[in-house]
Amino acid sequence: MSRLSLWKQAIEDAVQKTRANIARFGGQFPHVSENGKYLLNDNTDWTDGFWSGILWLAYEYSKDEAIRDAAEKTVENFRDRLNTMKSLDHHDIGFLYSLSSKAQWMIEKDEAARELTIAAADVLLRRWRPKAGLIQAWGREGDTENGGRIIIDCLMNLPLLYWAYEQTGNEDYKNKAILHTEKSRRFLVRGDDSSYHTFWFNPENGEPVRGGTHQGNTDGSTWTRGQSWGVYGFALGYHYTKDDRYLDTSKRMAKYFLERLPEDNVVYWDFDVEITPETKRDSSASAITACGILELLKHLPENDPDRAYLEEGVQKTMEGLVKHYSTMNQPDAEGFIEHGSYAVRLGHSPDDFMIWGDYYYLEALMRLEKNHKGYWYE
Repeated sequence: MSRLSLWKQAIEDAVQKTRANIARFGGQFPHVSENGKYLLNDNTDWTDGFWSGILWLAYEYSKDEAIRDAAEKTVENFRDRLNTMKSLDHHDIGFLYSLSSKAQWMIEKDEAARELTIAAADVLLRRWRPKAGLIQAWGREGDTENGGRIIIDCLMNLPLLYWAYEQTGNEDYKNKAILHTEKSRRFLVRGDDSSYHTFWFNPENGEPVRGGTHQGNTDGSTWTRGQSWGVYGFALGYHYTKDDRYLDTSKRMAKYFLERLPEDNVVYWDFDVEITPETKRDSSASAITACGILELLKHLPENDPDRAYLEEGVQKTMEGLVKHYSTMNQPDAEGFIEHGSYAVRLGHSPDDFMIWGDYYYLEALMRLEKNHKGYWYE
């Protein structure tokens, strides 16, 4: 079977599962699974945009109006969430609204969806802390633990701000996004191209305090999903800014990731954890990195010395996911790929379906089969 037909088969399997999940979820939003069943919420989690993004991707592929209607209903739900400011005291506004209302705007040019997305960008911008010079990741302003804290995941939320600048001409969106990206590049990425999950700064003056982790194995280890956010986030930062430093950072982080692939080409949950038969994987980290490398390759020159290595690495990663981790032979499965992990050390869903893993898996397949680019930029 050719690689292209493998990608197509995997997409069609995901679309079939999405149709079934619309009925299963009943208007609620999936997060992670327990015993093969997704845990659902009423649009209160940071992950809920990924279900919306899956619906829009599946609609674009299938042109199935029932899937489109379900996607539109999620956008209306996100409108209510913003109007009531429900569970928005965090930086993951980009994950929520880039994949829901911004996706609708990109596909249908719905003006109400555009306005909702700009309003969401305003909510994210309000998390800018001028004294520290950063976008606060978690908690309310003045939070004693998190007041000066950034995490690497935020790189995937910043495209919402860059997009809002392009839509409005308000340079505040762009300038704050650039300042946060640069702070992330300087302090979250280590000298050997590995990464911290999180970094603390003095909230009163922005002085660096220390790097650490929340979901990785140790403060000094490299949490694989954190590394994947960096690969993709810096590539997207380059798309918007054309700052060569961000392209170089994405490439170096991608090489670090690929150089540590296990035999089946799908990573464990932390690059520095002891590997035993019981060590958990994180298929979602591999899916995110595949998207990031495919974005990175769009910007690298054809004669870049690392191009062939990166192309081979993304092919191996996606073949590993489709052939060994997908649920293609499990027609009643709710998730697309098995063996994702949320927070292994904390005991949170260490070996389950992850809705973000499903989203990035489908996005990567759509990139490979349809030259799609996700919903991070127009």
